[in-house]
Amino acid sequence: MAAEREAGRLLCTSSSRRCCPPPPLLLLLPLLLLLGRPAPGAAATKSGSPPQSAGASVRTFTPFYFLVEPVDTLSVRGSSVILNCSAYSEPSPNIEWKKDGTFLNLESDDRRQLLPDGSLFISNVVHSKHNKPDEGFYQCVATVDNLGTIVSRTAKLTVAGLPRFTSQPEPSSVYVGNSAILNCEVNADLVPFVRWEQNRQPLLLDDRIVKLPSGTLVISNATEGDGGLYRCIVESGGPPKFSDEAELKVLQDPEEIVDLVFLIRPSSMMKVTGQSAVLPCVVSGLPAPVIRWMKNEEVLDTESSGRLVLLAGGGLEISDVTEDDAGTYFCIADNGNKTVEAQAELTVQVPPGFLKQPANIYAHESMDIVFECEVTGKPTPTVKWVKNGDVVIPSDYFKIVKEHNLQVLGLVKSDEGFYQCIAENDVGNAQAGAQLIILEHDVAIPTLPPTSLTSATTDHLAPATTGPLPSAPRDVVASLVSTRFIKLTWRTPASDPHGDNLTYSVFYTKEGVARERVENTSQPGEMQVTIQNLMPATVYIFKVMAQNKHGSGESSAPLRVETQPEVQLPGPAPNIRAYATSPTSITVTWETPLSGNGEIQNYKLYYMEKGTDKEQDVDVSSHSYTINGLKKYTEYSFRVVAYNKHGPGVSTQDVAVRTLSDVPSAAPQNLSLEVRNSKSIVIHWQPPSSTTQNGQITGYKIRYRKASRKSDVTETLVTGTQLSQLIEGLDRGTEYNFRVAALTVNGTGPATDWLSAETFESDLDETRVPEVPSSLHVRPLVTSIVVSWTPPENQNIVVRGYAIGYGIGSPHAQTIKVDYKQRYYTIENLDPSSHYVITLKAFNNVGEGIPLYESAVTRPHTDTSEVDLFVINAPYTPVPDPTPMMPPVGVQASILSHDTIRITWADNSLPKHQKITDSRYYTVRWKTNIPANTKYKNANATTLSYLVTGLKPNTLYEFSVMVTKGRRSSTWSMTAHGATFELVPTSPPKDVTVVSKEGKPRTIIVNWQPPSEANGKITGYIIYYSTDVNAEIHDWVIEPVVGNRLTHQIQELTLDTPYYFKIQARNSKGMGPMSEAVQFRTPKADSSDKMPNDQALGSAGKGSRPPDLGPDYKPPMSGSNSPHGSPTSPLDSNMLLVIIVSVGVITIVVVVVIAVFCTRRTTSHQKKKRAACKSVNGSHKYKGNCKDVKPPDLWIHHERLELKPIDKSPDPNPVMTDTPIPRNSQDITPVDNSMDSNIHQRRNSYRGHESEDSMSTLAGRRGMRPKMMMPFDSQPPQQSVRNTPSTDTMPASSSQTCCTDHQDPEGATSSSYLASSQEEDSGQSLPTAHVRPSHPLKSFAVPAIPPPGPPLYDPALPSTPLLSQQALNHHIHSVKTASIGTLGRSRPPMPVVVPSAPEVQETTRMLEDSESSYEPDELTKEMAHLEGLMKDLNAITTA
Repeated sequence: MAAEREAGRLLCTSSSRRCCPPPPLLLLLPLLLLLGRPAPGAAATKSGSPPQSAGASVRTFTPFYFLVEPVDTLSVRGSSVILNCSAYSEPSPNIEWKKDGTFLNLESDDRRQLLPDGSLFISNVVHSKHNKPDEGFYQCVATVDNLGTIVSRTAKLTVAGLPRFTSQPEPSSVYVGNSAILNCEVNADLVPFVRWEQNRQPLLLDDRIVKLPSGTLVISNATEGDGGLYRCIVESGGPPKFSDEAELKVLQDPEEIVDLVFLIRPSSMMKVTGQSAVLPCVVSGLPAPVIRWMKNEEVLDTESSGRLVLLAGGGLEISDVTEDDAGTYFCIADNGNKTVEAQAELTVQVPPGFLKQPANIYAHESMDIVFECEVTGKPTPTVKWVKNGDVVIPSDYFKIVKEHNLQVLGLVKSDEGFYQCIAENDVGNAQAGAQLIILEHDVAIPTLPPTSLTSATTDHLAPATTGPLPSAPRDVVASLVSTRFIKLTWRTPASDPHGDNLTYSVFYTKEGVARERVENTSQPGEMQVTIQNLMPATVYIFKVMAQNKHGSGESSAPLRVETQPEVQLPGPAPNIRAYATSPTSITVTWETPLSGNGEIQNYKLYYMEKGTDKEQDVDVSSHSYTINGLKKYTEYSFRVVAYNKHGPGVSTQDVAVRTLSDVPSAAPQNLSLEVRNSKSIVIHWQPPSSTTQNGQITGYKIRYRKASRKSDVTETLVTGTQLSQLIEGLDRGTEYNFRVAALTVNGTGPATDWLSAETFESDLDETRVPEVPSSLHVRPLVTSIVVSWTPPENQNIVVRGYAIGYGIGSPHAQTIKVDYKQRYYTIENLDPSSHYVITLKAFNNVGEGIPLYESAVTRPHTDTSEVDLFVINAPYTPVPDPTPMMPPVGVQASILSHDTIRITWADNSLPKHQKITDSRYYTVRWKTNIPANTKYKNANATTLSYLVTGLKPNTLYEFSVMVTKGRRSSTWSMTAHGATFELVPTSPPKDVTVVSKEGKPRTIIVNWQPPSEANGKITGYIIYYSTDVNAEIHDWVIEPVVGNRLTHQIQELTLDTPYYFKIQARNSKGMGPMSEAVQFRTPKADSSDKMPNDQALGSAGKGSRPPDLGPDYKPPMSGSNSPHGSPTSPLDSNMLLVIIVSVGVITIVVVVVIAVFCTRRTTSHQKKKRAACKSVNGSHKYKGNCKDVKPPDLWIHHERLELKPIDKSPDPNPVMTDTPIPRNSQDITPVDNSMDSNIHQRRNSYRGHESEDSMSTLAGRRGMRPKMMMPFDSQPPQQSVRNTPSTDTMPASSSQTCCTDHQDPEGATSSSYLASSQEEDSGQSLPTAHVRPSHPLKSFAVPAIPPPGPPLYDPALPSTPLLSQQALNHHIHSVKTASIGTLGRSRPPMPVVVPSAPEVQETTRMLEDSESSYEPDELTKEMAHLEGLMKDLNAITTA
């Protein structure tokens, strides 16, 4: 049987969707709403195994349903929301989400993510007046591959709007014992967030004081303590909003009668079943009234009822509302003197529910089936059907019968899947579903006929037994053919001439349609059937098949029958033709319909522009018509319908034709000029709008002339789609006018307005950035600062504009860019009485120049002095344009993907509706700051947004916008920044090298460099290696490398064997390509392969040299091998070890004695000199006059320090050894190269768990100590330096006054290791460039150049950039230096002058005090080492 569906007959096409892998699990409360639940009497519809008669070949129904479905949710701005969803199936389904009918792309969404159980998590809900991206209707979609798709109910996410009071509390009074109300009405979704305060203190609610659902406060039985000031507060995520305060006065009982008055009347309301309804009713009067309630003339007993509660003041609360609660309610108040009443209507609505759910169905192809669905609800729900997540559109084969049931006619194999009945009304929606399985024809349908199969197909359900099958029926003929039905008759098969027990099935289909239907005879032996509901003038194919108790027999030969035409109406007009006669007219011709029955009265010609859905028509009495007034060069479709006295006939097929082209009717857009040099100008433009091109643009005509006089006009033709042209050969310092016109094959269109530009007087240099502006002046006002400047003194370098940065305490908060002609600018919207730092930089296409700094304090609010007009008096200041354009504002960059950012802005010179009605255009420019000399790219736009494409992944861009109208242009707007999303690496790791580790032939070291196109932060690498370069990749051995390390060791390889290595990088988006295979053959075996302590010795592999250990270095005596890996002679190793350890102990004793002797001879002058050296160098490593102090043992607390590279270079540095930083004086220990191997091992244990490639000897570690210098541009901006009340500062040159020549042997710069109590009080950070100065410009001193000295790094040693320690709270008066040592690059240290520091003498005193307490610690450590050595010696000798 046919297995393909008729094209376009069933489903709405869904938007494409992508599958997202689920993130971490969140447990949710299940709302069990099962799909696939069995219906009584259905054939094998229960999810599970079918009845036994089905046999082993019958497929079972698959349990597939939702455990939890999303529910309507109310949220507030800035909060997080979870929409729960969980589905059950085996295998586990894939969950996706739709919002407002469109699938969400959760992969690139920063705020929405899919939880492991399928729930949707939305963080930081966004909601504003014009931007509501999160509010809407959400639906969960579950899919199982090769099975089907189901959709959940639709849940509405409502975000509470901005707080807005519709009524506020007003001052009022109340008698003691009476009731009072205080109004506070807000929009309904904010009522849950309303609370009340009395006298600015939270008000506690109880049985006497209640808050109504509207927010109104009701106080009953008032007491004197209820008096005071009341206000309501709305707290909805943002800052709380307070209402007006109102005073409630409590009056004494006047002892007279006061008439009853309704303070609040009950109002009619509508509620949903399950909700609570509050009918307010508050009556005031004396004596205080008693309130009772009635419903439909029946008194309500609020005391004995569990669901009815009488609230304070007299309101009625009905909890868990049901349909029976609907009716009219009366509030009756009676105080013995008077009775008043009010009434309200309660309407109850019911969400959709199912009286009968669809049942699972087994069926064969060509059958007709019906899915039944009965629903209830109030108002009456509407029903739609969904198959595998797509809405079913009713057609010839899919019909809605009996209001809600779905009938599928002529089943095909593709109809299999999950069908869902979705019921919806105003208060909710619900879904239920079932599965359809289509069996092969040789497989019997299990059990008895289900009610969901139509009577036409029930004969297929009889169980088959083994036996002879009937042959084909004979002489099948169409005995009666009409327009809408055909009657077929036939004779019994030759195999069974009597045929009394035979039943027959007639299979039929439209010619050319794959879907086949079946009609069965009504009783055995009947040999005729009438096929109904056919189409007129349509060819059908019929086949008849007989069945006996053994099954279906052979099919008869196909019979082709055509139904009669509907001759009363005309047929389609033949030979319809359409052709264009001009750019605005088309002529259509046709002939008289051949099948028309009766005289044709007229024709109707329908036509429609392509791409629109608005069809127009015109009445025509002849066989041709010309339609005028069409759009130029536009495609139209035409069709004709003939009319006779019975009405319209059959329409013709559509014919399409395009009007002729014409010259463009509008000029090119966004004309702009760029002066390149003294003799050339580049002209840019955009094509005319598509509706005005009137044909294919074949080129552009450029006209230009000198503006000084009416000179000759020069023309230049540009062919094709080129949108820019370089005009050369111009005169120096001359103004030229330009205009452009578009061309088609028909001619030239209108030209743009003349646009002028002036060539440079001389060719300026743009190979370098501009110099510093020659002056900068600021004038502070209350909320603004007027900035003026003069250009750089070197006028030979191109200046294309100026960048003004400003902010409180730092000039990097805001940046504004202005045109190169501008000499002043007013910074608006500043805070009064605030200290602003302002920077000015000139820039060109190469980059930004050196900044010039200034600071100013805005005036206070109370300053009423007259604002002086700011007059610029500078030789370089031109007369400003009296009416310059305002720059665009509110520039925003919205990241769409890894290479696309949308730029939007507003134009304050436009009307409020921001509609562009003139010829203005906008120029958008963008660039990235890496590398620093990146040039700007520009694009023009005629709307308030622009889509920038072709960007690099994971790259920060800055954008600015300028508006141009005629000859007027604005300055560049404030910049907006946006970083594109990451992308998987698009290039492999490079420079892959493999070397063997010295002394360990079974171990190799793999080195590499990061990919050149990492497209994001590299989070790790995978190393693949194999002995067969042609092996499948899954057969290679995998070695993962976590983080940004660029080296890795692989151990236990086979000797003398060739290996092949590949490396793959990964980032947060996935894996990149693999590198090319690198071959390496392991060396042959030697004795060093069996070194027991080669790991401790840490010999460097190929490509690196041993660290400089100093002349006094002695290798640690651990193991029986020499440093070169050769074994020692087989002497008595114990005796040798005793001798060596004894010599070491004696040496240590001598050193200790000498140290004590030297300590006692230390003079006060030497202490001061050493302290002064510390204050400048900030380190404990000296030479010469400054006594050597113990360098820090860089292994201590290794596991507690997490070191991260902070170098601003985009490529991470190679990392091979981690170098920790000592935190206090206890971490600084002397270098003891002669300690026992046990002590060496004890020290080694501080390293924690390290990979082998990062291990080395203790002495090797100390020889490889990288430098701890930090560039200020890498400091976190939040760090600052505290100021102390002092005005003296030390000159920058003082950083070299003491220990200039006393550099570390490795060339390390000082690293601010502060001893003793100073380091214990370490709460302050290093100074950064973000210093809040006490005097203008002190924080932005020009960096001092360091004196010549040893190199700042050892190129052969790999290093890790280090974050520096926090500085101490004591304010040391010094110039603090921080930089960073990176492999292959040096950065000079940048001193920062820290204002308001203590005097030098005071600092020296503080350090001197610390020094005096340091030396006993030194002795204590030495004695502890000696004691440990003696214990180890005793243990060895006794052994």
